[in-house]
Parts: sequence; C-alpha cells; structure tokens
Amino acid sequence: MRLNYLKEQERAHHNALLMNNELYDHLIEIDKQAYEMHDRLVEQYKEKRGITEELKQTNQMEWVGKMNCIKHCAEEIVLNEIIYK
Repeated sequence: MRLNYLKEQERAHHNALLMNNELYDHLIEIDKQAYEMHDRLVEQYKEKRGITEELKQTNQMEWVGKMNCIKHCAEEIVLNEIIYK
C-alpha cells in the first residue's frame, strides 16, 4: 500500500527513494512500523474494552464482532498515521 501511495501521491519522494536505492529499505521499515502499531493498538483496545479469553469461551460471536471492530479501527489508524503519511 505504501508503494502505491508513493507512486500515485508522492512521486517526487518515490523517485528520490528509488534513485538513492532506499526504496526497499523504506518499505520494509514502514511495514515493520505498521504491523507493530497495529498489534499494539489491538492489545490496548482489547484491554480497554474488556475483551478477554473468557468472553471468547463464553460468547464467541460477541467476541468475534468486537475483535473485528477493534481490528478495523486499528487498521484505519495505521493507514492514516503510517501508510498515507
């Protein structure tokens, strides 16, 4: 996603990274940051909203719904804060 964003929206930055042979390293760093932030946000939201393994055992459908909501929120934040920045 970051590569597409750079190609479409930040052509000068994309070309500079490409010419300096830094594009690959940049993409790897962004990918690492994005996954770390996503995992951290999911864990924080789970704790804040009281989503536990006990809930998963007692009411799987509720747990799945809440987890999907949390993951979607975390993905939106990562996209706006890291990928499209």
